[in-house]
Amino acid sequence: MYEAVHARPAGASTVARLAKTAADYGYEGVVVRNCADARAEYDPDGIRDEYDVDVVAGVEVRTDDPQEASGAVGNYRTDETIVAVSGGTTSMNRFAVENDKVDVLSHPMADDGDVNHVLAKAALENGVRLEFDLSRVLGEHGGGRVREIQGLRKLYEIVDHYGTPHVVSATPTSHLEFRAPRELAALGERIGLPGEFVEDGLAEWGRLAERNRRVQSESFIEPGVERGRYEEKH
Repeated sequence: MYEAVHARPAGASTVARLAKTAADYGYEGVVVRNCADARAEYDPDGIRDEYDVDVVAGVEVRTDDPQEASGAVGNYRTDETIVAVSGGTTSMNRFAVENDKVDVLSHPMADDGDVNHVLAKAALENGVRLEFDLSRVLGEHGGGRVREIQGLRKLYEIVDHYGTPHVVSATPTSHLEFRAPRELAALGERIGLPGEFVEDGLAEWGRLAERNRRVQSESFIEPGVERGRYEEKH
């Protein structure tokens, strides 16, 4: 299983420190998904050799403008193993799920975000994973936490009904914020997400990285190879 992290300068800990903690907690790897203006500097091969944990290069596109996001996704698609788009608004959620160059729609239920059956089916068609972000459940209290749980339960019902691909993360920005996979699975059970669903979402980051690396390698050998749709990829 993999965890998706924000490393220094977007977070408080270096990639190496996050990777070491991930290994200590039983993860196979981490996805570094800093936004474009706060990229982390790290040696993935050196970290892998020292801590025996995979380090996946990623980026999270953050903007309220779908046109700007489209340009950014196109720019990063060939260089980054995983390309995520931060959602939370109707326009950005729709943009992400309708773009087959996007791997993950992050935080779709944040702020005023929502996911309905139309978006869920579009995400399935284009192979876009919807993220279940547990960080706010871990960090919020009172009414804020209740609203987060309600949003995740609604998202689960839609994803489960349509078979939409998903990922799960606690979105740590520090090594002190890590939770072991079994802790996140137990948290999921408490808030209405089956433990195996949470574990599958953590594992999906690794499957996605493996698939994209293979595609990147094949594209290097055979220029012009395009990504297929979700059903053709699995």
